[in-house]
Amino acid sequence: MTEEGLEKKIRAVADMICEAGKVVVFTGAGVSTESGIPDFRSPGGLWDRFDPDDFTIQKFLRSAQTRRKQWRILIEGGAFAEAQPNRAHLAVAELEKLGKLRCVITQNIDNLHQKAGNAPERVYELHGNMRWLKCLSCGDRISVPDMLQRTALRELDGFPFCERCQGLLKPDVIFFGEALPEDTLREATYEASNCDLMLVIGSSLVVYPAAYMPQYAKDVGAKLVIINREETPYDAEADILLQGGAGEMMTRILAAVKDQIDL
Repeated sequence: MTEEGLEKKIRAVADMICEAGKVVVFTGAGVSTESGIPDFRSPGGLWDRFDPDDFTIQKFLRSAQTRRKQWRILIEGGAFAEAQPNRAHLAVAELEKLGKLRCVITQNIDNLHQKAGNAPERVYELHGNMRWLKCLSCGDRISVPDMLQRTALRELDGFPFCERCQGLLKPDVIFFGEALPEDTLREATYEASNCDLMLVIGSSLVVYPAAYMPQYAKDVGAKLVIINREETPYDAEADILLQGGAGEMMTRILAAVKDQIDL
């Protein structure tokens, strides 16, 4: 595509955002890779180096050896690293500040939308949040930074336990074999089914049930924009398709939106 053709598409997306009443952003791993967080499924990602079967909820509950192995994998894989929001996260947060974004639905577990400035109550995390640990006995939640104030990752022998009741602490993310959080899924489905524009950014749209969200939007007549480096199963459904990096595309879209607002 020529630069002129790309700019025309970007301006068209900005027009859609400015004209829409309810804009929903749906994000996947392609947003966070630009912050140095590897896509689990891409070459070189976590599943390239480790067996996904080690991250089933059944193995977590049944085997202390597996829990220790999972903890080592998460540490070595950089799951608890202090990644920073990139241009795509910041652009999405800026859309909210401009009053042009209703909510974010995300498959990511890295907390970067909130860190970029999106209101936590407007971020629906379908697969959980790696910055939190949850006790499977008493339900208490502790943030990883709080835990690390007391204990360095390398000093943890095996998997951590709840200080309140000594129950198992599990990363507050969805393991294989677990259902998505019911309330979050219901609320995200409602938002997707009541928007008039959905921007899909950096998702391959192959992981279900999260990948149903664009279909819910299309079912109610919403416009669909897909921004991704690779093809997705929903490309034919998109009103506008932008193949490229999330950071560059969202930065340019945001600039075009601001131009429209100024006009």
